[in-house]
Amino acid sequence: MRTLYLDHAATTPIDERVLDAMLPFMKENYGNANSAHHLGQKSKVVVEDAREKIAHLIHAEPSEIIFTSGGTESDNAVIKGVMAVSGDKNELITSEIEHHAVLHPIQMAKMNGFKPVFAHPEASGKITADAVDKVITDKTALVSLMHVNNEVGTINEIKEIAALCRSKNIPVHSDTVQSLGKLPVNVKDLGLDFLSGSAHKIYGPKGIGIMYVRNGSRWIPWMTGGSQERRRRGGTINVPGVVGFAKALELSVAEMEQATAHFSTLRAELLAKLESTLDFCNYSINGDAEHGVPHILNLSFTDNEGRGIDGEMLLLNLDIEGICVSNGSACTSGAVEPSHVLTGIGIEDNAANSSIRVSFGKKNTSEDVDYFVEKLKMVLSRMFALV
Repeated sequence: MRTLYLDHAATTPIDERVLDAMLPFMKENYGNANSAHHLGQKSKVVVEDAREKIAHLIHAEPSEIIFTSGGTESDNAVIKGVMAVSGDKNELITSEIEHHAVLHPIQMAKMNGFKPVFAHPEASGKITADAVDKVITDKTALVSLMHVNNEVGTINEIKEIAALCRSKNIPVHSDTVQSLGKLPVNVKDLGLDFLSGSAHKIYGPKGIGIMYVRNGSRWIPWMTGGSQERRRRGGTINVPGVVGFAKALELSVAEMEQATAHFSTLRAELLAKLESTLDFCNYSINGDAEHGVPHILNLSFTDNEGRGIDGEMLLLNLDIEGICVSNGSACTSGAVEPSHVLTGIGIEDNAANSSIRVSFGKKNTSEDVDYFVEKLKMVLSRMFALV
């Protein structure tokens, strides 16, 4: 059976060029970068070279780049590190449609006397500077908002939000896991104090991420226990992962224009085929249909009376046909609940529960789109016949 992978917002296959760059540091050059002998120092040199390369690609200083285990650790480290030095400021601004790597530590911060404050998104999922301005107070310790929403692909007004916060001396963090390597990310132009990124979303290895901490930012390390990363993140450095991250980001930036055009073409083809094929049900685009990133497309399906179907069953039926997509639902106490992102932008439960996320990769083709629509039509017609 054919396997068609359309879940690249979840993870991507490693690029062969990235793997080739990593392999020497898994085999013959295996030294611990914190060791004083020649094998360790060879590893240290390549780590620092990778740090410089990543810093250059996002317009940061090498001293501002900290390697972590991934986006989740970076998000947690920023939030908890800022909380530790916030003094009498005890409000943390985010949105209800953030990734749980941001939402959960902010919600848990209530145990330490902090107050989560939510900037409300537009119907497209966009968080604007005006929405943030409405909830800022003199108690705001941090604003943490993603650059691109991972479920609906909406691009937030991060530059404008950061400018607003800078005028009020409030630090800004952005989770750029879905934008790094896909959109131009310039920390100076965006005005960020903190940034999180992950390699496995851009054809790099899993288990390696970065945290950008602007020089002079008030923040203390969350993970201690060693002198690594200038005592800002304890733990043995993942040398092959670091090398892989730098190579993956280098390739993604170099090929960004080509990839964006490719994703835009696939997206347009998919929407055109859905329009001409799905004559027995309705579909709607969740998020910013015109200005979101082209590689993410979130769709809901309903019949002419507005009734939906079981999104989990849709996903599983597509999987039986070899098609890998995702949705944002979560199983809680035995009951499937709709995506917090979709409900957070006002999508009704029946449509939210009938949604899937399609996310394209650079090796997807027009033939893949044809195959997906063919199988989707078959599955949906069967499922709606039972509604």
